[in-house]
Amino acid sequence: MSLLNDQIEKQIRQTFEALTGPVRIVLFTQGENALECEYCVETRQLLEEVSALSDKITLQVYDFVRDAQLAEQYHIDKIPAVAFLSESTVPQDYGIRLYGVPAGYEFSTLIEDILMVSQQQSALNAKTLAELKKLTQPVNIQVFVTPTCPYCPRAVVLAHQLALASELITASMVEANEFPHLSNKYQVYGVPRTVIEDVIHVEGAVPEARLVEELMKVLDGATMQKLRQEWELHLN
Repeated sequence: MSLLNDQIEKQIRQTFEALTGPVRIVLFTQGENALECEYCVETRQLLEEVSALSDKITLQVYDFVRDAQLAEQYHIDKIPAVAFLSESTVPQDYGIRLYGVPAGYEFSTLIEDILMVSQQQSALNAKTLAELKKLTQPVNIQVFVTPTCPYCPRAVVLAHQLALASELITASMVEANEFPHLSNKYQVYGVPRTVIEDVIHVEGAVPEARLVEELMKVLDGATMQKLRQEWELHLN
């Protein structure tokens, strides 16, 4: 049984008319039974149906266990995991990831990511782009979401825009219910909750300028050390 009805497929086809360059979607899943991955089967089916709606999209599916070396290459440590690559010239991995099934409101994030990677445009303002050029070290952003959260896609897409704009940033959507150990670790009591480098926590879908302000704290060694110490004390 299809996950997408005819009306939704028609809308997506129309949206995908804006695709400019080819996009490769890479899915890491687990076997046919997926006993240890509750939503792997649904994620694969959803991506198969979406990728079939444009000849500019290709889908590659790998097994997290059998293809462990490739998963490590993509820095994948949990499943289901989705990566998006631009293939306009040579394959370009922007560090944009989805962990968990992109269902509910997060389905719009999936479509937005495909468009963004195809067009290779982040839509960030000039001030943000200038700030990102100051980064000197890798930065990891995780945005915790649930499928029923209407504000979460905005937070995820903003993080993914930052990853597209800077090769030093990786940004992941993490479905909070599918990865409870991470939700517990980062004390996710509400969503969206954005976690930068483990210790900077941002509640809600904040404006672009506010998130960039929090992000740029990574350049201040004293601030980061203090935040890490506070976080460790909080955990203990």
